[in-house]
Amino acid sequence: MPASLLPSFIITFREGLEAALVVAIVASYFKRTGNRGLNKYLYSGATVAVGASVLLGVSMSAVYGGLPGLSAEVFEGVAALTATVVLTYMILWMMRHSQTMRVELEQKLEMAVTAGQMLGIAAVSFVAVFREGFETVLFLTALVIIDSSGTLVGAIGASLAVIVLGVLLMRGTYRLDLNKFFQVTSIVLIVFAAGLAGYGAHELMEAGESSGMQLGVLGQQAFDTNPPRNPDGSYLLLHEKGAVGSVLAALVGYSGNPEWLRVIVYLGYWLVFGTYIFVTTRREKRSHLDDAHRAES
Repeated sequence: MPASLLPSFIITFREGLEAALVVAIVASYFKRTGNRGLNKYLYSGATVAVGASVLLGVSMSAVYGGLPGLSAEVFEGVAALTATVVLTYMILWMMRHSQTMRVELEQKLEMAVTAGQMLGIAAVSFVAVFREGFETVLFLTALVIIDSSGTLVGAIGASLAVIVLGVLLMRGTYRLDLNKFFQVTSIVLIVFAAGLAGYGAHELMEAGESSGMQLGVLGQQAFDTNPPRNPDGSYLLLHEKGAVGSVLAALVGYSGNPEWLRVIVYLGYWLVFGTYIFVTTRREKRSHLDDAHRAES
């Protein structure tokens, strides 16, 4: 299996589904309030947002393809770390707003409809969908550097799955447990984010060393677990460039011979954000149980 296929599929699926949920919520609101005629503004905003996202992706790919060695390393590092920051923020934001997303969106729509601001409806649709498109492009840019073919296949497969599920959501023939969906995918994405953070630190460190910067102990190899190659020169399964190791590298940031800086960034990310999400999730579960007990009594 290509290294970046699964990460690109999950990231594109989650971001695409969030965009589809926005469109479904708006369409449902218009149907409930007898304003189906306003759907044209909804679809116009969403279509322009998708087109802008594709254009952004093509532009970033063209920029990266034209960069020389050192600039390319800097671009890779910055792209990976930026994707980590945005990905983490998105996860934390969704943890706090997943239950109120529908209400907040419908309030914005009600204000636009009441004021007769039809372009405001298109703007709400555009911003909501383009935000997901921008995040997707950012994440896929970091992944395509690692494995372009796997990233492309995963993104296309996820897009097709989102279209099918989006149609079912629009027709009301399928209901999605949003809380469970976002909880599970948030855990998976935190794993991806930790790997991207480590990879970004590694690329920026290489760029620094290429320009003559001395990193001391941080730039030294922490350990080396890469098995030797086969007699024919091919990589063994657990080598970071082997069949299994390359997938682990894309999924969890696995490296057979990481530098101390990469190890520190990777473990530090897990320590900070993994602990925060674990504590927050437990607190929310305890709060839901307390609410259930109060309701029963």
